[in-house]
Amino acid sequence: MGLQLKPIFLSLLLFQLSQLPHETKAEDFSKANTTSVSRARELAGRCNFFRGKWVYDASYPLYDSSSCPFIDPEFDCIKYGRPDKQYLKYRWQPFSCNLPRFNGLDFLERWKGKRIMFVGDSLSFNQWQSLSCMIHSSVPNARTNLIKSGPLSSVTFEDYGVKLMLYRTTYLVDLVRENMGLVLKLDSIQNGNAWKGMDMLIFNTWHWWTHTGSSQPWDYVEEGNKLYKDMNRLVAFYKGLTTWARWVNINVDPSKTKVFFQGISPTHYQGKDWNQPTRSCDGEMQPFAGASYPAGTPMASVVVNKVLSRIKKPVYLLDVTTLSQFRKDAHPSDYSGEHSGTDCSHWCLPGLPDTWNELLYAALVS
Repeated sequence: MGLQLKPIFLSLLLFQLSQLPHETKAEDFSKANTTSVSRARELAGRCNFFRGKWVYDASYPLYDSSSCPFIDPEFDCIKYGRPDKQYLKYRWQPFSCNLPRFNGLDFLERWKGKRIMFVGDSLSFNQWQSLSCMIHSSVPNARTNLIKSGPLSSVTFEDYGVKLMLYRTTYLVDLVRENMGLVLKLDSIQNGNAWKGMDMLIFNTWHWWTHTGSSQPWDYVEEGNKLYKDMNRLVAFYKGLTTWARWVNINVDPSKTKVFFQGISPTHYQGKDWNQPTRSCDGEMQPFAGASYPAGTPMASVVVNKVLSRIKKPVYLLDVTTLSQFRKDAHPSDYSGEHSGTDCSHWCLPGLPDTWNELLYAALVS
């Protein structure tokens, strides 16, 4: 799941992706060199929130896990025995500015009567629960309503009419059971009907695209009228994400809906990524301390930036990849209530996803 980009392959990968067929005409690419990251910086008041460092802050975490009614056992590391607490005390500090302190009451007042939807896999679940807890800690006596039904879950802060929703979808594009088995349809996104009419959308996908063998959820990949038993996973990711981008272009009215894409969330199963080849996230208690992360940029991030550079509607990239790579200490590892084995993919709550939501809040108020 942690495919990393080696510098020698960068030009080749970008060239290969640029040769893939797509429906957008050449004249639509007049702004193709304006990446989503640069648009994010403009929206953030010309401060790059995503370049910075982790600093110790005794005032953290932003909430107590035992006081939040929404945390899933999978992420509740303290409840399930994690003995160290220092991982809770780190705050992200951008180099060129300060992030505004998250204010849950202000968030509710700004989004009163609105519907906010996270769309994606279990990492969207991670971030959705984080935001629910962050807001709840600001208004602990507010009336709330938690509903879970199939792929759709929601937490409603009833006194403000704010509904935080989660739509679980592994790939964004459709996964359909047919006679021959489960088919991943790279150019179909019927799920998108459930995302229409939202006031804010936060998308995420990648976690499952590299799964193989018994952990692979599909039997075939379909593009157009052709079925494939397998496909290069980065190419498949690019094609699927391009279908999502087409959905955004067709269905999103920027005057009514803000759209975010959560950047690639890294894993820490392989210590070679931070120059400790015998390690994993298990037992890690401090962030990586170097100036740059040894493994470099994940290939999936290159794909994300390529697709977002071609999208015609404004999409803000929550570029959390690099800052998250430094947090080898922030996973549940062996302290998860619902995950067998060592979990170096998801994140403890309180923890790193709170920073993702601080960055979301900063983007909204800047």
